[in-house]
Amino acid sequence: MSESTENRVGVPGDARLEGLRIAKPDSRLSKLPVIRDLKVAVGWQKAMLITGLVITGFFLLVAIFAPWIAPYGYAQIKGEDGVPFPAQAAPSTEHIWGTTVGGFDVFSRTVWGARTAVIAIVVAVLLSIFAGVFLGLVSGWFGGWFDRVCVVIADAIYSFPSLLLAILMAIMISGGQSSLWGGILASGISITVVYIPQYFRTIRAEVIRIKSDAYIESAKVVGASTPRILGRHLLRNSTRTLPVILTLNSSEAILTLAGLGFLGFGIEPTAAAEWGYDLNRSVADVTAGIWWTAVFPGMAIVLIVLGITLIGESLNDLADPRLRARKSAGEVVGSIEDTSVDPTERPNNDNPVVEEYMATQDPEVAVLARTIPDESRGVIKDD
Repeated sequence: MSESTENRVGVPGDARLEGLRIAKPDSRLSKLPVIRDLKVAVGWQKAMLITGLVITGFFLLVAIFAPWIAPYGYAQIKGEDGVPFPAQAAPSTEHIWGTTVGGFDVFSRTVWGARTAVIAIVVAVLLSIFAGVFLGLVSGWFGGWFDRVCVVIADAIYSFPSLLLAILMAIMISGGQSSLWGGILASGISITVVYIPQYFRTIRAEVIRIKSDAYIESAKVVGASTPRILGRHLLRNSTRTLPVILTLNSSEAILTLAGLGFLGFGIEPTAAAEWGYDLNRSVADVTAGIWWTAVFPGMAIVLIVLGITLIGESLNDLADPRLRARKSAGEVVGSIEDTSVDPTERPNNDNPVVEEYMATQDPEVAVLARTIPDESRGVIKDD
């Protein structure tokens, strides 16, 4: 007959186990790169990461809720009564950030421009990741002439300036003036072509490093197919550094899109709001003392690039053990004191759980378990 639950030690229901803290397994959300690094970061790294997340999250919310935040459309130059907006009007209650030379509301254009910037980031980064990761996996796994050709092409692409290539793509796609998707596609393709080598080199190096590991060899032995090895084993273990490259390239995509608009090769103002175009139109206003048409779009570009860059730099520091911040000396000393064992301290045998457990053991074992070292004479003595 089995022993009852009340008489067993350490089972659920034992009142003596109340108050014990049992570690729960981490959720899937806590395993995401940014969330995981946020829990590890300390000091300035944590402050930088939180600041970057707040700034980037703010612009994401503005991009999502732009139709409800902006009082006017991005191409609207007349009110509901049909009266045109005044050109280059100073900030007022009706136009809180003023108007441009074309009569556009600056606040509305800046808010709608956040949506254009976010779409450009997503398109450019996704295209770069898919192409770069695929080529890196295949090149690193198979090697041979295909690997050598890919490496040579990747080295050659580094000689192309991203902005110059973006201008060329914009002219080829839409003749210099693009619609919303034409301008974003031009920016996305230019970023894709220029930054594929970064993803390619990173993934290729990781694949070459881990393809000879034991678990890969075991997968070959059991008959796993090449697509399964590439997708299930190599891909999952070679993409740990991608979040760092992704964030840094995201800020570059915004600057490229703004550069296209500033040089006049971006999106048409009636197709979408774009911060670079607004800066281009405000150059002449600055000399006339009309500051509001340039300050707000320029600040939007600076802030979103700053937020994404802070995230990327923090992730880079946390991924590199040489740059990873350590706890302060006080915290380390405190943790050592809390976990250190005093050699002169006698074990507490008055614990009821310990006593009950020892009572169930063989008497000779119990006697040996209760013996402690006698440092004064260098022998073992029983209590």
